[in-house]
Amino acid sequence: MTSAGTANTVFAMTYVIGSACVDIVDKSCVQECPADCIYEGDRAMYINPNECVDCGACSLACRVDAIYYDADLPDEQAEYLEDNAIFFTSTLPGRDAPLGDPGGAEQLGRVGADTPLVAGLPPSVTPHP
Repeated sequence: MTSAGTANTVFAMTYVIGSACVDIVDKSCVQECPADCIYEGDRAMYINPNECVDCGACSLACRVDAIYYDADLPDEQAEYLEDNAIFFTSTLPGRDAPLGDPGGAEQLGRVGADTPLVAGLPPSVTPHP
């Protein structure tokens, strides 16, 4: 997942937002994140791996249990590890370039686009907490 010499190199994931966030977008994690590194797509939230300070506050605050430390990510959620990074390293629908490391989700605001994985999921029928 790393590539030397690029401006948007992802060195390592720390915390990952999984499928339980899709169509819920609770945002309880955002309020607790001291690094402002949790960005809002259209149907899900994404943690910027380069901006995350690995504190775990988001995981503790998440009311839908959607956030995992990368090493604790269940096998059935494994695809979300790369997916969270793709949100920042690939050009999303309706955008001209990858997000990269914008330096704060609040400053950037709602992105309004998702990765192909999340965008391709059927609508969730899980009720909001």
